[in-house]
Formats: sequence, structure tokens, C-alpha cells
Amino acid sequence: MNSGAITNRYARALLLYTQERGSAGRVCGQVRRILRDPSSPPSALDPDLVHFVQLVVEKGRRDHLRSILRAFVDMYTESMGLKNVRLTTAYPVAGLEDRIKSDIEKRTGCPVVIETDVDPALIGGFRVVVNGMMLDASVRHQIELLKRQFIEKNNRLV
Repeated sequence: MNSGAITNRYARALLLYTQERGSAGRVCGQVRRILRDPSSPPSALDPDLVHFVQLVVEKGRRDHLRSILRAFVDMYTESMGLKNVRLTTAYPVAGLEDRIKSDIEKRTGCPVVIETDVDPALIGGFRVVVNGMMLDASVRHQIELLKRQFIEKNNRLV
């Protein structure tokens, strides 16, 4: 079976189940923390989340669990009328998260849920992903673009 279909089916089931039980927001918050740092999960997981993870493991879908949980977060935020934003910087920058969040909210007219990461490989700058669309303003990306341009121009000369 297609892994995308499995992911979406289980994520949708978790969303509907938690919405019916009134725990969707709480479960989504816990899932976000788990996805951000799997080595330190919340001390007390919501029983609905525990039950769901047990079901996924029993059904032999453990390999899909991470993508199921990511899809659940996306579905939940979409159902709440929110935009998912992932901000990655080369190092922590004070105030950048707030500026990006307010700018995206102003442009889209929707509230934003922002998650931040630090990736020193970016060298400098930042990368923003909004609902699957990426803006890469990192130094690493600029270096890669220059490298490609240099190779293309040198290949024409030879």
C-alpha cells in the first residue's frame, strides 16, 4: 500500500478521534514537542495519544509513525485555520521569529504556528517553510547558487 495513503489515513483517524474526545489541541502540542525533540518526550502523554501509538504499533505501522504524526499536526493546524511555518536559522536570532510570524500573518491574513530550528550548516541567514513553500535566504543556498552559475559558465567556455 502507498505510504502516503497510510500516513494520511492514520493521521486523519487520529485527528477525528481527538476532536471527538476534545483532546486534539493537547495531543497536537505533545506531538509537536515529540517531533521537535524525540529524546525528551513530555512526562505524561495524553491517554488518547498513548492509545493511538499502541494501535499503530499493533497494526505493524511503526515505520510510518513519524510521518503520521507530522501529517496529524498539519491536518490539525489546517482544521483550526492556522498556517504552519518552520523557521530554520544558522544560529538563534532574537526577535526574528516574531518578525517573520507577524509578516506572514499580515500577508496571509491567517494566524501562524511557528516552529524554529537551528542548523549551523546554513552558515548564516534563514530558511522559512510555509505550508510546503520554501524561501531559502541562507548563505549556504547563496553559495550553492554561485557554484552552479560558475560551473554553467565554465562549461560553456570549454
